[in-house]
Amino acid sequence: MVRNAQNPRPSPNPPAPRSRSVSAGESSRWQRWPWQLLFTGLMFGFMYIPILVLGVYSFNESRFTANWTGFTLEWYRRLFNDARILSALGTSLVVACLAVAIAAVIGTLMAVGLARYRFPGKGIYLGVTYLPLIVPDITIAVSTLVFLAVISLPLSLGTIISAHIVFCLAYIGIIISTRLTSLDPHLEEAAQDLGATPLQSFLRVLLPQLTPAIVSGCLLAFVLSMDDFLIASFTAGGGAVTLPMEIFSRIRTGVKPDINALSVLLILASGVIAFVAESIRFRSEQRGG
Repeated sequence: MVRNAQNPRPSPNPPAPRSRSVSAGESSRWQRWPWQLLFTGLMFGFMYIPILVLGVYSFNESRFTANWTGFTLEWYRRLFNDARILSALGTSLVVACLAVAIAAVIGTLMAVGLARYRFPGKGIYLGVTYLPLIVPDITIAVSTLVFLAVISLPLSLGTIISAHIVFCLAYIGIIISTRLTSLDPHLEEAAQDLGATPLQSFLRVLLPQLTPAIVSGCLLAFVLSMDDFLIASFTAGGGAVTLPMEIFSRIRTGVKPDINALSVLLILASGVIAFVAESIRFRSEQRGG
C-alpha cells in the first residue's frame, strides 16, 4: 500500500504533447502569408491597374493618351453628342434585348425539359446545348458565317440577333439548370394531385421559383451580348454596326480620349449589371437552400 501511494500507476491514455506541433503549424502558416499576399496583390494589380489608368486618362485634356495636360469633362460631353456612337449603341441594345428575350423563353423550356424528362440522346443534346460555353468565339463566328452562306441567307441585323441567341441560350440555360437542381420536384406533383394541369403547375409553382435564376441569366447574357465583337462582325450586313464594331473601327489609328470615356461608362454599366445578376442568383440559392 505504501509503494502504491508513493508510485501511483500512470494514466492508460496520457495526453500527447501538441504545443510544439501547433506552434510549428502556425509558424509555417505565417511564413506563407507574405507570399500569398504578394501574389494576390500582383494578380489584382495586373487586372485592375489598367482599368484605373483608363479611367484617369478619360479626363485628360490632351488628345494624346500618353500626355497629361489637365482635367476636363469635354470628352464625355462630345461622347453624348456623337451620332455614330449613339446609333451603334442603339443597334447593340436592340440586338441584346431581342436575343436575350428569345433565349430566355427557349432556355427556360430547354432547362426544364432536360431536368424533368428523359428521352433518347439526352446526354448528347445536353453536351451540344452547352457547347458555346467552351468553343472559342472565332469558331462560332466562322461556323455561323459558313452556315449562312450555305443556306444563302443575306447578312443583316437579324443574322446578328440569331447568332447572339445561340450563346445567350447556353448561359441562360446553365444558370436555370443550376437552380432546378435545388428545387423540390414533388411540389409540381402535389399541385397536379390537387387538380392543377401541367401548364398551371408550371406557371404557378415552378416558374415563380425560377424567376430569380431567369433574371440573373438574362442580365449576364445581356452583358455578354453587348460586349461581343467577333460574332457580330462576322454576321453583320451593310449598315448594321454594333457598339464594339464602332469602337474597333476608331481605335485602328490610335486610342482617343472619347473612346477612353466610352470604355469607362461601359465598364461601370457592365459591373453594375453583373453585380445585380450575381446578387439575384445568390439570394435565390440561399432561399432554395
